[in-house]
Amino acid sequence: MKVMLVNGSPHKNGCTHRALAEVAATLDAHGIESEIFWIGAKPAAGCMACGRCRETGACIFDDAVNEFRVLAEQADGFVFGAPVHYAHAASSLMGFMDRLFYSNGKAGAPDVLSFKPAAAIASARRAGTTAALDDMQKFFTISNMPIVSSRYWNMVHGCTPEEVEQDQEGLWTMRQLGRNMAWLLKSLEAGREAGIGLPDREAGSFTSFIR
Repeated sequence: MKVMLVNGSPHKNGCTHRALAEVAATLDAHGIESEIFWIGAKPAAGCMACGRCRETGACIFDDAVNEFRVLAEQADGFVFGAPVHYAHAASSLMGFMDRLFYSNGKAGAPDVLSFKPAAAIASARRAGTTAALDDMQKFFTISNMPIVSSRYWNMVHGCTPEEVEQDQEGLWTMRQLGRNMAWLLKSLEAGREAGIGLPDREAGSFTSFIR
């Protein structure tokens, strides 16, 4: 089993990476493979809702989003992490997630996200973490993805990785998140081995408030 951890910070080895590394180390200790994927520091466009992914199965912007989609197909769970900017999750990760989730499973391409457990983590100097977590978790709740929680909200504090080291409660929370993710993945695997399949999905219908 494998968990992909997404570093949505423009700083490859900053506070967000330090938090993700704590989760990854805990997953590894419990026999779950992990990989940290950095989305990069280049300016990234948000989703244009152009609909091209419905024709090609991939985002029209061929960058880290499409690169990650290939890796995500082999993943069993995800952790998305971002720093807090102006009391919300960094726009670099939000744009990445907008395009990843919008284009997921389009045009016959594999659905690489649904029914896979996911968690969000936030790093901040001081405040805005719970709003940032809410930003990220909305992607999971609209995508049939079980949310993995911890013993507290999934956050660390500090302006540098060295300061995050001093946030002992934050790192404790990251370790518990890793243990909870490992437990849920193993539970799901046991369910599959016992013959429990995925829930049925109905076609349903899409409406707006005017019809």
